[in-house]
Amino acid sequence: MTATLPLTAIVTGGTGGLGTAVTEHLLSRGWRLVVPWCVEAELDRVPVHPDLELIHADLSVESDVEAVIDLATKDDQRPLYGVVNLVGGFVSGQRVHETPIEVLDAQLSINLRIAYSLVQTALPHLIRRGGGSVVCIGSAAAVRPFPGAATYIASKAAVGALVEALAVEYACDNIRVNGLLPTMIDTPANREAMPEADRTSWARPSDIAEVIAFLLSDSSRAVTGATIPVANTAGSC
Repeated sequence: MTATLPLTAIVTGGTGGLGTAVTEHLLSRGWRLVVPWCVEAELDRVPVHPDLELIHADLSVESDVEAVIDLATKDDQRPLYGVVNLVGGFVSGQRVHETPIEVLDAQLSINLRIAYSLVQTALPHLIRRGGGSVVCIGSAAAVRPFPGAATYIASKAAVGALVEALAVEYACDNIRVNGLLPTMIDTPANREAMPEADRTSWARPSDIAEVIAFLLSDSSRAVTGATIPVANTAGSC
């Protein structure tokens, strides 16, 4: 199946700082979107739109993941084609010998397990409909580590490995899988956490949204198994 609209995409984290930009951009491109949410206060960030369906879901719970997939696959006229995994978490500040193992477990859960679970549940539908495109958010830190965030870095590196494995495993099903490696993303939460930081090189959510739209489209039909850096190149000069 080619990415000829009208089609449906799931955007996890679609009410977050990055997700809002992705949601708005994909809606403007004609996609039907299913966006799981868990923080009610974030709902004010997304527009009211006839092609946007919001669903309250804890993506660490299998039954909630299944409910998201059920909603995304209910319209045979707009079949599920895209799966965009934006949910993630970040911790830093301690070296490995100072970090409880539970921190690693939590980072693997939010950064890797949720993406794995959602894609795993969506795959039978993508296979049956003849293909699709999966996009996962990794991190530039996975290839350029920095001290004090080993649990985060390890979990994001695992996302990159998952992308590469899925791309090989489902190539014959016409399912493409790619990952993005953003630098620090210029979101309100990151600005609040680092008010004195130089933001000139931070990746812009609108730019990332355009890359995701490209990876969901037929224009990227030759791209799979890639982990693509995304940054504010203009700000780094």
